[in-house]
Amino acid sequence: MSEMIEIRWHGRGGQGTVTAAKVLADACLSGGRYVQAFPEYGPERAGAPLRAYNRISDRELRLYCPVTNPKVVGVVDATIMDAMNVAEGATDDAIFVVNTTKEPAEIRKALGAKPTQKVFTIDATSIAMGEIGRPLPNSPMLGAVVRATGLVELPHLADEVRKSFGKKFSEKIINGNLKAVERGYKEVREG
Repeated sequence: MSEMIEIRWHGRGGQGTVTAAKVLADACLSGGRYVQAFPEYGPERAGAPLRAYNRISDRELRLYCPVTNPKVVGVVDATIMDAMNVAEGATDDAIFVVNTTKEPAEIRKALGAKPTQKVFTIDATSIAMGEIGRPLPNSPMLGAVVRATGLVELPHLADEVRKSFGKKFSEKIINGNLKAVERGYKEVREG
């Protein structure tokens, strides 16, 4: 990777969007890259829209501002697309990863994505319900984003999920999240 990759995450409070950005940054950092991960909150309450950002580079990062021209856009809650243009400022070769039951072609149309942009969909919420027992789509979204971008290898991401979640959660919850990451990686659809 010779260029800086900027990622903008769209989600709602309580869905693990900020945690997803942090875990991805940690996985890239332990791989020897320079990283940033930071949130941008509105009203700080569960369900409120929020954005989180990542910057990943082989060179030292000296830029400290929100991501306005993302190469990758992760949409953790597709209902946000009804209220805002999540594609705003995305690069011509951007990669969109959207948590939805819809097919990529339908999301491509809804986004107004350019032919040079890639669109992936994943039913991250259903995966989370099946593996974790709660509608926390961040882990399957991490797997899907990693598959769509190739930023890190799946086993390396799994190690970081274990490290990050191991500080706070039981082995059962950790294992559920690891299964959710793997399923997100395997079940993401490109269109």
